Amino acid sequence: MHISFLIHNAYGIGGTNRTTYNLASALAEHHDVEIVSVFRHREEPVFAPDPRVRLRHLVDLRADGPDHGRPELARPARIFPRSEGRYRQYSLLTDRRIGEHLAATEADVVVATRPGLNVHLARQTRRGPLRVGQEHLTLDSHSKALRVVLRGAYPSLDALTTTTEADAGAYRARMRLPGVRIEALPNPVPAPPVAPADGTAKWVVAAGRLDPVKRYDLLVTAFDRVRAERPDWRLRIYGSGPQKDELRALVDRLGLYNHVYLMGPAHPIEPEWAKGSLAAVTSRTESFGMTIVEAMRCGLPVVSTDCPHGPREIIHDGVDGRLVESGSADAVAAGLLELINDDALRQRMAAAALHASARFDPARIAERYVSLFTGTAPHGSRLRGSLHRTRAALLGGAQAVRTAGRGALRRGRPA
Repeated sequence: MHISFLIHNAYGIGGTNRTTYNLASALAEHHDVEIVSVFRHREEPVFAPDPRVRLRHLVDLRADGPDHGRPELARPARIFPRSEGRYRQYSLLTDRRIGEHLAATEADVVVATRPGLNVHLARQTRRGPLRVGQEHLTLDSHSKALRVVLRGAYPSLDALTTTTEADAGAYRARMRLPGVRIEALPNPVPAPPVAPADGTAKWVVAAGRLDPVKRYDLLVTAFDRVRAERPDWRLRIYGSGPQKDELRALVDRLGLYNHVYLMGPAHPIEPEWAKGSLAAVTSRTESFGMTIVEAMRCGLPVVSTDCPHGPREIIHDGVDGRLVESGSADAVAAGLLELINDDALRQRMAAAALHASARFDPARIAERYVSLFTGTAPHGSRLRGSLHRTRAALLGGAQAVRTAGRGALRRGRPA
């Protein structure tokens, strides 16, 4: 089966890129898989693609690329929605190139990875391929104008995926998409290439874009209270973004320069998680919670705000992590101190986090995507028969992951 992913810019960094590469690599075990990037702006992608996954682009933005300076790049897009966040990067040239690609694709399944590209998928794909739109943000995060556009385009999709059950429920209840299969499929996160944290280091770790929605100001304020009780513990925050200077000023104002460290971006991030004993997430909202799963897969329990939508569907409160009141520095500090002050509890939660997070392994998520494709493809089609055969193969791979995970847990090591 030929599966084609359509993505904004596969050469950059970001959660959608990581999850697309992870899923494509898992599917490439049994399928012909390609990633089609609308844009290319550098020689090599930040994330190295699996050699079995083909990567190609539609518009070359490099200074010496063939599309540099084309007049069509300066003319506004007509298909890509004006209300979509990336609209200014799209143009008549992207409209034309995406349309030509979708009209000519020989793929059995085409998966688009953001709202604007889902609109292209719905309106410009030739008859035949299964059309699957992915939503990596939440319905509530879209503007009213964008929701109107999506309500008109999405009925032409065959399936729509969200990263949480809560968001899938919102689409089913509020978008009126008869005939479109809506499924919650979480982002895949592979087992890290490092040994899990041993739980002895006195470090709390956080990672993500330094953006107001992540509320790192709340985390720094909470850690001031942690420092007062446990001055032997430290906090590392990895990432870059517009809030960096504000956070640096807050650290200095609170006198935390020997306790809170703004580390900048790190790639790969897994070795940095493994250097800690506890992870923290203080977001105002999370469409999924990629960093929560990454930390858990490295053997860290996570203290997270109980914000919409993702954390509650990842963390089992009191078992493999702790959910605390959103927006409350006192609640964050109390959650951190609970696990900092109880070594045995922290170790139990760490082991539980390592075990529970295996459900996000790419092989298991790929199995669920194959089930979605199978259930959505027309009965009796060539695609449906192919999917049934390859789903059996993926089930075997996922069973191997489960068996390895159980054995690893008994040995105290990651799968």
